[in-house]
Amino acid sequence: MTGTPSSAPLRVALLGCGVVGSSVARLLTEHGDDFAARVGRPLEVVGIAVRRPGRDRSASGVDPDLFTTDAAGLVTRADIVVEVIGGIEPARGLILSAMAHGASVVTANKALLAEDGPTLYAAAQEHEVDLYYEAAVAGAIPLLRPLRESLAGDDVRKVIGIVNGTTNYVLDKMDTTGAGFDDAVAQAQALGYAEADPTADVEGFDAAAKAAILASLAFHTRVSGEHVHREGISDVTAADVAAAREMDCVVKLLAICEKVDGEDGAPGVSVRVHPAMIPRSHPLAGVREAFNAVFVDADAAGQLMFYGKGAGGDPTASAILGDVVAVARHRVGGGRGPGESTYADLPILTMGQALTRYHLSLDVHDRPGVLAQVATAFADHGVSIETVRQQTEDGPGERGASLVVVTHTATDAALSATVDALAALPVVRSVRSVMRVEGE
Repeated sequence: MTGTPSSAPLRVALLGCGVVGSSVARLLTEHGDDFAARVGRPLEVVGIAVRRPGRDRSASGVDPDLFTTDAAGLVTRADIVVEVIGGIEPARGLILSAMAHGASVVTANKALLAEDGPTLYAAAQEHEVDLYYEAAVAGAIPLLRPLRESLAGDDVRKVIGIVNGTTNYVLDKMDTTGAGFDDAVAQAQALGYAEADPTADVEGFDAAAKAAILASLAFHTRVSGEHVHREGISDVTAADVAAAREMDCVVKLLAICEKVDGEDGAPGVSVRVHPAMIPRSHPLAGVREAFNAVFVDADAAGQLMFYGKGAGGDPTASAILGDVVAVARHRVGGGRGPGESTYADLPILTMGQALTRYHLSLDVHDRPGVLAQVATAFADHGVSIETVRQQTEDGPGERGASLVVVTHTATDAALSATVDALAALPVVRSVRSVMRVEGE
């Protein structure tokens, strides 16, 4: 904003005062002198927009005089607006209004960025302000800025990671304690890692929004949430976890963003979120509890891994305040941060074009010739078998067998066609499970 004396504080407006918002407000107050020294001018919180002003927030340590329900008015009198209310509206309208009035914006709103990031970027460009969002993916982990700035001179080939702490906690407990899915979710809820309704986490919606942001930055291509193939972990069973253990693997919900060649040989972007088995020797396999980690493979830099707390009040506030300092320095010294980079404009590939390996568990009749028929179904669809393990199972009626097949790399479309063919074979009683194998 023009006409502001160089020694005057930069005005910070905060939208939301939940777990993260209250941490941001508290840390801005507690470390005010340090922030002033780092920025070159003081940072002053001029208001905190809340929905319920009468709610008891005494434990947050925030000055109650700062609370207001007039979010629309608050964003017009700030130099920097921090948005932590989440969701699409009213967050989008408030951010656009803030930018129109000359404020730079720091947000943690992954859902909004994944759905309508281009609109926010365009508004930031039009009004010559900053849009920063480090906290939108992986909490405290410095990840987006390295992708957006540190690796801007490199060619990123693949980003694969654990970006949802709730699902990682659930799968970790299923692996280490033998807990069932429902029991592990209940444990996560008791510890505050999962919401009362955990759908956004366990069905992969949260991770898919983050994957869209990661792919957009890594590959200089607009990727929205609708482009991301999404599968959650609610169908992962104790048998799947045990099967992974037998392969010296562990099951993780992975966000996978990669630049691969399409059927015509031209490069495209594949973005997917789904559970997968990964070898215990892989760095991501050792990510325990509710932690996050992201593995980046770049042409010149090679393999990089970012690890840390992916959620929580103070960790997320750390990422937000790092952005606040960055945009505040631009207000003081001039200049702006990077805007949207979409010059590559690569096509988004379908899930059917994704390449990976697969682990299949089949319930088959125990008769001569079964294995040959199963192998033929794989060969007919161009899927190569790496290993087969068969175990006889006794039970009522005709004796059956468990057949575990691990494939070489194949397209998802070819594997889906193979599964359909297997299910139609008279010798196959059921296809018990299909899980992708990643990280090798």
